Amino acid sequence: MRSFDWVLYLLVFTVVVGTLFANERSADAPEPPPTMLESDGPTLPPPSILDEQILVQVDEPKDGIGTAFAVNTKGDWVTARHVVDGCNSVGLLIAPDQYVPAARVTVDPDHDLALISTGRSPAAVKLDLDSPLRVGAEGYHVGYPQGRPGEVATRLLSRSKLITRGRRDGQEPILAWAEIGRTQGLTGTLGGISGGPVFDKNGGVRGVIVAESPRRGRIYTAAPSSVEAFLTSLNVPITEGPHEPFTANTYGPQSDNARRRLQVVKVACQVRP
Repeated sequence: MRSFDWVLYLLVFTVVVGTLFANERSADAPEPPPTMLESDGPTLPPPSILDEQILVQVDEPKDGIGTAFAVNTKGDWVTARHVVDGCNSVGLLIAPDQYVPAARVTVDPDHDLALISTGRSPAAVKLDLDSPLRVGAEGYHVGYPQGRPGEVATRLLSRSKLITRGRRDGQEPILAWAEIGRTQGLTGTLGGISGGPVFDKNGGVRGVIVAESPRRGRIYTAAPSSVEAFLTSLNVPITEGPHEPFTANTYGPQSDNARRRLQVVKVACQVRP
């Protein structure tokens, strides 16, 4: 057989085998983010009527778990509205089996945001709601998915619009993040991480987790402008607490530090029958 034929057969064999292995690797993976998300890209554009719409059904309140984070040392904690709305009692876990009851819960009438007041909080996060966001920017979502400590690494994908129906009707701007990794052992739904913060690579909080799309590998957060407007309307004082950079290799320990300092805590909602 001529050497040219051997080269041709070897080339075909390589293509076939490479295709098989490529299909095997991506069979169970979420939809991959665009290649432009490999690093920070252009500044995130303003909201548009063409933004993707995310529909969420808001059901009657029931007992559940969520996440909150402190914005000062006076006992003000931000969470998602759907975590605490309609609860007869709300508590924050500060030690094993030790919950501090909320003295007051204030919900945002226009956004999936709420403020829990307890009178004291040990340490606040660093809020960064003004700096421009860039497509592809790193995001680290920290909280209590499935009621246990956990975190997810993402990159900023685009703006979206959250449409709520059911017990509460409305719409609001949100940000969509493409999941790129989780800490070891975290699989399945992220239920329970709602209300938690998304940190940027510098350790600043850029938003509040409000929804997820497991099938698409997406996490959605309230827009920074919505969070800022909500806190301003309530005249909530802001304190900059200890913070540290987050990286793809170290976001697990950094997240543990935020929970250990009680900057990020678990929220328990109880609804009387």
